[in-house]
Amino acid sequence: MPASPEPSPTDENDLEQAIAETERSLALLKERYAQVQQDTEQRLELQQRREQIKREQRRTRSQELQAELQQIQQQLDTIELNLETRLLTWGSFKEPFWQAVRFGGLGIVVGWILKSCAG
Repeated sequence: MPASPEPSPTDENDLEQAIAETERSLALLKERYAQVQQDTEQRLELQQRREQIKREQRRTRSQELQAELQQIQQQLDTIELNLETRLLTWGSFKEPFWQAVRFGGLGIVVGWILKSCAG
């Protein structure tokens, strides 16, 4: 009965590095998720405050309310930008992009071959 091969130290190091990298990725993902939740809640609160200010502004026409309304709109724009950039990163497009390049290029090559065979 052959003995099972012992894992080499490099295999163990590779495994430890892979586990550490996975843990770092998970921590970053949890952090990003928490930030997205916080931004989403803040956006909802600001939108509610904006609507409240608009109702009050119709009655009073106050410059202070107008200034606060502009400040809230700027904060909302910043939050929207943060949410978009956190959800859409190069990492999320990298894999599909290279697959499209790979298979698109393969399709062109196959098309040229078929055209040369037919013509």
